[in-house]
Amino acid sequence: MKKTYRIEKDFENTRLDRWFKKIIAEIPQSLLEKIIRKGNIKVNKSKKKSSYKLQLNDNVEIINFNPYRNKKTDKFKYKASQKEISKTSTFVIEDNNNFIVVNKPRGIAVQSGTKSRKNILDVLQQTKYFYKTKPYSVHRLDKETSGVLLIAKNREYAQLLTSLFRIRKIHKTYLAVVIGDFKDKKGTFNDELVYYEEKKIFKLKAILNFKLIDKNNFYSLLELNPITGRKHQLRKQLLKHNHPVLGDSKYRIYDFKKNKKDTLMLHAYKIKFKINDKNYEYVANLDEAFSKVLKEKNLKNFF
Repeated sequence: MKKTYRIEKDFENTRLDRWFKKIIAEIPQSLLEKIIRKGNIKVNKSKKKSSYKLQLNDNVEIINFNPYRNKKTDKFKYKASQKEISKTSTFVIEDNNNFIVVNKPRGIAVQSGTKSRKNILDVLQQTKYFYKTKPYSVHRLDKETSGVLLIAKNREYAQLLTSLFRIRKIHKTYLAVVIGDFKDKKGTFNDELVYYEEKKIFKLKAILNFKLIDKNNFYSLLELNPITGRKHQLRKQLLKHNHPVLGDSKYRIYDFKKNKKDTLMLHAYKIKFKINDKNYEYVANLDEAFSKVLKEKNLKNFF
């Protein structure tokens, strides 16, 4: 049995072994090397090393190999219901050939993890928006954070958008309700945040611009523009300055009343970037839960 695959732009300059593991089957490197040595994997009818960089329109021939990828790896993917698949159209903001922008609902992770298999990438993979392609994650939102999420549709744009995030050319705006009467109308927090990795402790610089939108004696509504992109940065910094996000069960003042059912009042409201001199700007409307809390806390809701 022989199958032939033509290399598309997404995998141009990708190593042969990495392409195989991504597209055909996730098998041990030693087994893959053995299959290649036997000549059961050829490129343009010639034997190649596993390190060969595939080129656009290369033809890869695979002989007498029965892939078991679906049995081994797909069982870890989240299988969305038809209702979940249909619902995606209600939160898609933009859809084009290179990326999609969605208003991520709160309560769903961006990627699968040990605590939650359900995730937005696996759900989107099963929709019409990713027919003949796959979602590439270029940034993340916390599971309980709602709002604008940018997802690439091909490797080229995944690399481009990731680079733009890295050099701080993608600008994000968040809305947050924090506990307490916030005194400053606007300003910048410059902090060193502490992180733990196994037995190591390290500090990372975190910069966050803020603007006060509305407040009362008990709560404040803020517009936040992170300059750096640290894990849980907004939640950690706001707690550090004694104004934790309302509804945050992790980064909180521990003598403050806690209710596990509280809505995390953090929403990714806007994202802006430029590609080839073209400006892109997308806004994610507030969900019902966020708007409800604003009303309950007597804060303005003019978004």
